[in-house]
Amino acid sequence: MHLSKEAIGNRLQIQRKELGFIQERFAAELSISKRTLAGYEAGTSDIGASVLAKASELGVDVQFVVTGKHALAGADAISAPESDLLEHFRKLPEGEQGYTRTMIAALAEKAGR
Repeated sequence: MHLSKEAIGNRLQIQRKELGFIQERFAAELSISKRTLAGYEAGTSDIGASVLAKASELGVDVQFVVTGKHALAGADAISAPESDLLEHFRKLPEGEQGYTRTMIAALAEKAGR
């Protein structure tokens, strides 16, 4: 486990890119300046808990950022696209969730899974 500011910043940058954010948008979502975010990612500034909490709400695996170990491993892990699908699914009315489950099951069966 590497806890240096540089390693933490590098892992934050990895997470940001995996989630598809450019620095400007990610910084805005975190309510910080792009320059502050650049400092975090470069390892020249310490990132605070409140920023990490906001990052978590955006899908960042904060445990990975801080420790280098992913919060979920193996079969329990879900990718960012899977998380996005789940978030959208949860917003659907109950009846449409049923249709969506049926559609996904049919697509998976057709794919041979």
